[in-house]
Amino acid sequence: MNPEKDFTPLTPNIVRALNDKLYEKRKVAALEIEKLVREFVAQNNTVQIKHVIQTLSQEFALSQHPHSRKGGLIGLAACSIALGKDSGLYLKDLIEPVLTCFNDADSRLRYYACEALYNIVKVARGAVLPHFNVLFDGLSKLAADPDPNVKSGSELLDRLLKDIVTESNKFDLVGFIPLLRERIYSNNQYARQFIISWILVLESVPDINLLDYLPEILDGLFQILGDNGKEIRKMCEVALGEFLKEIKRNPSNVKFAEMANILVIHCQTNDDLIQLTAMCWMWEFTQLAGRVMLPYSSGILTAVLPCLAYDDRKKSIKEVANSCNQSLMKLVTPEDDEPDEPKPGVQQQAEPNPDEALAKQEGTTSGDRDGSCDSSFSSSISVFPAASTERAPVTLHLDGIVQVLNCHLRDMAIGMMTRIAVLKWLYHLYIKTPRKMFRHTDSLFPILLQTLSDESDEVILKDLEVLAEIASSPAGQTADLGPLDGPDLQVSHSELQVPSPARGSLLHPPGTKGLECSPSTPPMNSYFYKFMINLLKRFSSEQKLLETRGAFIIRQLCLLLNAENIFHSMADILLREEDLKFASTMVHTLNTILLTSTELFQLRNQLKDLRTLESQSLFCCLYRSWCHNPVTTVSLCFLTQNYRHAYDLIQKFGDLEVTVDFLTEVDKLVQLIECPIFTYLRLQLLDVKNHPYLIKALYGLLMLLPQSSAFQLLSHRLQCVPKPELLQTEDGLKTAPNSQRASAPNIDYAELLQHFEKVQNKHLEVKHQRSGRGDHLDRRILL
Repeated sequence: MNPEKDFTPLTPNIVRALNDKLYEKRKVAALEIEKLVREFVAQNNTVQIKHVIQTLSQEFALSQHPHSRKGGLIGLAACSIALGKDSGLYLKDLIEPVLTCFNDADSRLRYYACEALYNIVKVARGAVLPHFNVLFDGLSKLAADPDPNVKSGSELLDRLLKDIVTESNKFDLVGFIPLLRERIYSNNQYARQFIISWILVLESVPDINLLDYLPEILDGLFQILGDNGKEIRKMCEVALGEFLKEIKRNPSNVKFAEMANILVIHCQTNDDLIQLTAMCWMWEFTQLAGRVMLPYSSGILTAVLPCLAYDDRKKSIKEVANSCNQSLMKLVTPEDDEPDEPKPGVQQQAEPNPDEALAKQEGTTSGDRDGSCDSSFSSSISVFPAASTERAPVTLHLDGIVQVLNCHLRDMAIGMMTRIAVLKWLYHLYIKTPRKMFRHTDSLFPILLQTLSDESDEVILKDLEVLAEIASSPAGQTADLGPLDGPDLQVSHSELQVPSPARGSLLHPPGTKGLECSPSTPPMNSYFYKFMINLLKRFSSEQKLLETRGAFIIRQLCLLLNAENIFHSMADILLREEDLKFASTMVHTLNTILLTSTELFQLRNQLKDLRTLESQSLFCCLYRSWCHNPVTTVSLCFLTQNYRHAYDLIQKFGDLEVTVDFLTEVDKLVQLIECPIFTYLRLQLLDVKNHPYLIKALYGLLMLLPQSSAFQLLSHRLQCVPKPELLQTEDGLKTAPNSQRASAPNIDYAELLQHFEKVQNKHLEVKHQRSGRGDHLDRRILL
């Protein structure tokens, strides 16, 4: 320091003592400065006071010499003590040089700076609040200081400043929030602890409404919640808990929408505590905000759905996620559907909505050929836009929601419970908002059909519920849809075709469509027939699906939809099936279901009595397709009590190729006759007079069988038939009253028999073509 420089009004002794390396001498100098400034205060000499502060600041506190800086700090503290209540007038000049020393490389000097600032703040009290941000900024740095003495000194100053803020009602929260938002992202453990402690203090002050600015610091709080320090995590958990309590007390003042995206992101983190806390918040938001959260459903579902597949290790998260999912689902009501049926050309009109950003992120994923989905597609930056300040009517935008559901359903690696939840959502949306949902049906239909191959029966059941709702919903009748819309639903000429009624077919007026063929059944929409076609297409291409789940799927559909519609439509489609082997297998499957399933009880009763036009129409429709399998055709005649026609069919069996498979079918039919479903048939054997062709038909089956267990079974059964009645002559049979149940008057049995022969000839031709040897047949006989 230049000894010739003028430091008045500071005396040379004061200057010399301030530059001394001994603390005691600097302290004596500080007392002299305090005495001097008191005299200036008494004289109201502000010029000299400012000059003293400026000299201490520029020439000492900001000096290059460390001892001079220490002297300047203690001198500034002495000035503040001397000024007392008037120190507020000079705080900027007093504080700034001290804060500069906070960055000094010398830890002792940083400690002295803390001590000096403590004395300044202690004297000024509430007057320091206009300078709070610079004080907070300096303290936040010292909170992470490596020197324990400096850290201890900063903690004392921190407590003092908190007391002042708590006592005052003039705290500038608006000016403080940007600094808090910046500092909250610090990775230092002590800095985080310092930030959380201040948030807790501000939250506890009644006059400070920190909740209004929660969206700006919420993300940072969740970041701190993942700290490695147990104490810090606990403090942050407490802070978040306090905020949530206040949100519950004052939900009307909460900016729910602005925080939704933050929660979506943290609900997808790998940290269990963060994920559980964020999920709890999300659940509370859906309950407290209600329909306000509806526009953000796609982001919420992105976060919630994967959690539903967690195991017991994350049971708490799974339970909260399930509650959140249920709460969100309840928000969707029929009010969210279109008020009127959408007009053509307007359905696909783009509409700005909060899900646009998410939809763009998912676009590439949902369009992949393999249906794979990146589970992290929504955890990037922003799913939702900034919330508008205006209160607009809440609108449900399905585009984003459907894309999220579609993506999760395509992801075969995702858990069963998540897939079930997705299907429940789709079913719920089709129930509540059918008109809006049918805009997306073409994109959903292929993946719903593919889901029928899922390993879980529960998933298949939910999937069938959705497909059944699509097929039966009145909203599906509004669209003018072709039989096979979309590239995934097209069927080539060599595959399943939409049938048109055969010319001259009985009980089918010209122009009648397959899905309207029975007036006794409820009407189906255009997707019903499309569903039936593509279901049979999947059975045809996936033989394993037909074998393992075919009966299960069809039986469930019979419960969800009308059984007569299902059998009628499938029979129509199979009538034109070009893969005759598949047609035969499918007919056999349908026949087994018809004869054995409890779900088909009503349909069986309808077919037992062919008195109504509807039942006769159904019989003719089934018969034409059942002709793909001769034995199932006979069983259908047994079910409908067409015993004479059954006998006529069996007579034709002599002209057919009798193979092992054929005899196996006959064997199964014999076994089936012994089942409870055919109890009425076995009882009719007692009335030989009225049912002679039943006995003849059974004897015909007996003659077809080799000496096998089935032969013995049927032979024993026929031995129970009253013998005298069998001795009637042909003339006696013709004259016997009521010798046969009156045939249905609208059915031409001769025409049906001709159709049977035609179908069997076609099967024979196809078999010849496959073998390549038309003159040689494989006549394997079961011996």
